Amino acid sequence: METQELIKIASQVRRDIVRMVAAVSSGHPGGSLGCADFITTLYFDTMKHNPSSFDMDGMGDDLFFLSNGHISPVWYSVLARNGYFPVAELATFRKLSTRLQGHPSTDHNLPGIRMASGSLGQGLSCGIGAAETKKLNQDKGIVYTLHGDGELQEGQIWEAAIYAAARGIDNLIATIDCNGRQIDGDLEDVISLGNLTQKWQAFGWEVLEMDGHNINEIKKTLATAKEMVGKGKPIVIIMTTEMGQGVDYMMGTHKWHGSAPNEEQLQMALEQLDETLGDY
Repeated sequence: METQELIKIASQVRRDIVRMVAAVSSGHPGGSLGCADFITTLYFDTMKHNPSSFDMDGMGDDLFFLSNGHISPVWYSVLARNGYFPVAELATFRKLSTRLQGHPSTDHNLPGIRMASGSLGQGLSCGIGAAETKKLNQDKGIVYTLHGDGELQEGQIWEAAIYAAARGIDNLIATIDCNGRQIDGDLEDVISLGNLTQKWQAFGWEVLEMDGHNINEIKKTLATAKEMVGKGKPIVIIMTTEMGQGVDYMMGTHKWHGSAPNEEQLQMALEQLDETLGDY
C-alpha cells in the first residue's frame, strides 16, 4: 500500500484510540498512539493474512501476537479497519460482557485474537511456540510479536530469547516499542535496559533498528526483516517511538500511559487528527 494511504489510515486509527478510551474513561492511550504507525503498516502492508477466513490455527497465514496487551485499543482499531469485525463494535470497548475487553481475550472468540495478553513477558514465548509449530507443519508463514520496552524488565523475555536463538527459530520477527516510558516514569529511573541492540545481538538474534513514526522506514525495515527469515536466527526490531504520538499534550510524558482524556481533552486530540475513513 502507498505510504500516504497508510498515513491516512494511521490518523483514523489514532482517532479511534482516543475516542475509545475517552468513552469509558479508562484504557491506555499513550502506547497505543505510539504504535499506530507500526501496527497499521504491519496489517495493511506487510503481513499475509485473511480476515474473512480467520481461525485459531492460522495455517498458511502470518500471525501476530500483542504481548503488551494493555495497548489493545490500537490493535482493535486496526483489526476492525481490516474487516475482522464491524468497525461499529469499537464503541463497546471495555464494556461488560463485550468482546473488546481492556486486554485482549479469547473468551468471546473475537476474530484476530489468538491469545489473551497483558500479563507482561509472555508474548515472546507464545510467539516462539507458534513459530515452532509452523516449522513442524512446513508452513511458510511468519510470526510477528510486539513488546513494550518496559516489558523487557520481565525475566521470561530473556529466557525466551535464549531459547529462540538456541533452537534457530528463524521464522519469528519480534519488535520492541522503545518509547523510554512506563507506568511509573522513565525507564532510566525505574530499571535501565542499557544498550538493547548489543543485548539482543549477544543473545544471538539478528537486530534491526527503525523510527516507529516514519512509515517509509517501517515498510523498508519490515521488508528487510522478512528477507532474513529462514537464515538461522530469530529477528528483532528495535523501534523508537514517542508515547502519545499525534496528540501534543500526551507526548513527552508517561502521564498518559494509562489515563483517559476527558471530553475537553478528547476534542483537543481530535482537532489534531484527521478523520480519513469515517468515525464509528
